[in-house]
Amino acid sequence: MKFSELDTRMRLFETANDLRVLPGLYAIARLDGRSFTRLTKELHDFEAPFDPRFRDMMVDTAAYLMGETGMRFTYGVTHSDEISLLFSQSDQSFGGKLRKLCSVLAGEASAKFTSVLGDVAAFDCRISQLPNPKLVVDYFRWRSEDAHRNALSAHCYWLLRRSGASPAEATSRLEGRSVADKNELLFSAGINFNELPQWQRRGVGVVWESYAKAGVNPKTGQTTTAQRRRLQIVMELPMKDAYDAFVSELVS
Repeated sequence: MKFSELDTRMRLFETANDLRVLPGLYAIARLDGRSFTRLTKELHDFEAPFDPRFRDMMVDTAAYLMGETGMRFTYGVTHSDEISLLFSQSDQSFGGKLRKLCSVLAGEASAKFTSVLGDVAAFDCRISQLPNPKLVVDYFRWRSEDAHRNALSAHCYWLLRRSGASPAEATSRLEGRSVADKNELLFSAGINFNELPQWQRRGVGVVWESYAKAGVNPKTGQTTTAQRRRLQIVMELPMKDAYDAFVSELVS
């Protein structure tokens, strides 16, 4: 059998289950750190429940994915060990093949975070395909509210741990408690959850901004300006309906 025939035959097994991002849909990639609890709590001395050093590593990774992978993204946001990225509808990377997009993004994120941490780290990746801008807004509102709830629980958990509770005891005492109960628990210890840094409660956004860059025309020597793009880090994201409006403007 000629190599070309063998190559064609065997590649069928690789591509038989290939799926693609459907035309006209909005694609969002969500990456999660694999075994990051062990990585951040046992292998490295990060402050619990939130550490600015870890936050900056996640922001660096999100910005790298948006600006250095060759894929086109409109918006990125990260909280805890999670990154969500909204693909531009003009992106045509890998012909929209989901397995390629997921594997490349997971690999790039893992490599970048490993390099900034100085230790092996890994991410997984999944992609949602949404049919309209409203669902895109709903997706990011969902992740924002999830970040808020997880941050509240994390602060309560570590308050109990520092008060002497074991991991099992702290988890048991928080099970079934309402948001109001958790806020009251923190408030009784002198912590107003709503006054904690916004990045802990809502995550950090990454967006593109346009700016004018000054230059000189090499032929005439005249000063010129050109429009360029750069990534901007948003440390204080809006909340609730204001966040919906913020995302909606990026989608439109």
